[in-house]
Amino acid sequence: MELRQLRTFEAVVRHRTVTEAAAVLDLAPSTVSEHIRALERSLGVPVFERTARGMRVTPAGEVLRGWARRLLEQADQARREVAGAGRALRLGALETIAASHAPGVLSRIAARDPRVAVEVRPSRSRDALMEDVAAGVLDAALVLDTGEELGDLGFAPLSALAFADVEPMPLVLVAAADHPLRDADEVTLEDLRDERLLTNVPNCSFLLAADRVLGGALRRVRAEGVPVMRAWAEQGLGIALLPEFAVAQSLQAGTLTRLAFPVPPLQLRLIWGADQETRADVRELLYAVAAGSGRR
Repeated sequence: MELRQLRTFEAVVRHRTVTEAAAVLDLAPSTVSEHIRALERSLGVPVFERTARGMRVTPAGEVLRGWARRLLEQADQARREVAGAGRALRLGALETIAASHAPGVLSRIAARDPRVAVEVRPSRSRDALMEDVAAGVLDAALVLDTGEELGDLGFAPLSALAFADVEPMPLVLVAAADHPLRDADEVTLEDLRDERLLTNVPNCSFLLAADRVLGGALRRVRAEGVPVMRAWAEQGLGIALLPEFAVAQSLQAGTLTRLAFPVPPLQLRLIWGADQETRADVRELLYAVAAGSGRR
């Protein structure tokens, strides 16, 4: 076994498809497939079942999953000790949050304790972030949720995780500037029946929130990512339910309009391993996030 094969294996486990794993690893899908085949040849057993819905871990793959994490952690630790460097705190975040909110967290940590290094790892998958924190691949993550429990949007809560609310995250339903409903004082679900709803990847927090407030009546059009959803909405290709901060400039510029449809906010939440709270760098992260939300 080679470390690169184990890293590839772990990425495919997390993202469930060769294509998604390849994008995260910055490799060609064919290279990812070859890494997996070479790993299976070296082990003499298959670690994945290839299905129409993606890659499913076999029983042997489940055994390897624990070993892969330990071996990669040991390799990283060896590299750090040889180089005389400390381990960076690994903070995961949804891509939109990584761009908008993670920089403030990093600056507050640097102001509190410059010795704490933080490595931000963006992800498009909220459930993958939760699984990675529970598995120790990440030390903490910023996710979006609603309600009073972690996983209230429909994700299975993990008992190994603790969480704290950071701040409300207002959502807005937006459309092209010339949309027929742009001047309506109130928009109802019946008014939207013929609309196309632009959506992100499956299990996206915005999509799950849209399912709650809009139901299944609107035709879904997958647009792959917040920037694409925003651009397509501006061009009149559909309406989109997005965080207010992600469309604020477009609303101000007049390229998008806010539809008067009531939408409850999401919550930005920090999650971490419940057994990691005694770590000094994790505590610094908690303090930095609390400072940004106005809490102490």
